[in-house]
Amino acid sequence: MAINGIAHVQVGMTPGGEEKARWFYGDLLGLAEVAKPDSLADRGGAWFECGPQEIHCGVEPEVAPARRHPALLTDGLDALKQRLEAAGIVTQVDRQLPGYRRFYAIDPFGNRLEFLEPV
Repeated sequence: MAINGIAHVQVGMTPGGEEKARWFYGDLLGLAEVAKPDSLADRGGAWFECGPQEIHCGVEPEVAPARRHPALLTDGLDALKQRLEAAGIVTQVDRQLPGYRRFYAIDPFGNRLEFLEPV
């Protein structure tokens, strides 16, 4: 038995937040939305492709801010940071990791996201 990778990461979103999720993850980050299976569609939320993995925005009554986060790879870190800031999203540069440049941002629901670009 072996673990071969990650299929998806779930982040929280508040009830009725699908359009905000589509704006942030679809419009700003450029991720394609994935149709939820019929067996789960009644739960609400929105799913997005992220390379071969997915990001699932799952409905929670309240999303508590936390330091835990998914880290997303990009090949255009500066342009992405500028796009997010132009849309009113606060970004934060932190200590750099060997081999990467990075920054953090908070999505409309309070989820912390890390964006990395290999150098």
